[in-house]
Amino acid sequence: MGKLKSYQEQIQDIVDKGINAAEEQQKKLSAKPFDYAEKLEAEAREYSVKSLRKRYDGYSDSLFGQLRSLNARLGSFAADLVTRLEKEAADGVDTISETADDVSATAKSARKDVAPKKPAARKTTARKTSATA
Repeated sequence: MGKLKSYQEQIQDIVDKGINAAEEQQKKLSAKPFDYAEKLEAEAREYSVKSLRKRYDGYSDSLFGQLRSLNARLGSFAADLVTRLEKEAADGVDTISETADDVSATAKSARKDVAPKKPAARKTTARKTSATA
């Protein structure tokens, strides 16, 4: 029975240490938001509402300026891409047109070469009929 009592006490000590460690971690974690809130409160007192608005507007203007710049760069890239694609398409159409013209000319030439020649007209000799003979 002494061993069972010893095991019981060891288990209780392990559980107690786990509870203590969990409590310590929970206190550390829950203190963080309060620490940040206290720091923010102290810093907020250093600034007036007007200066905060001025900073916000400055950050906002900067952000939207960067977005406009990015949009302009993307627009320029897209325009270059469209120009290239249109040029390639036009070159492709020209190539196809030239090829079609060549095929058409070849076909006309082949038709002339293959056109059946009409036999030369023959003169028929007048046959004498038995009455004239």
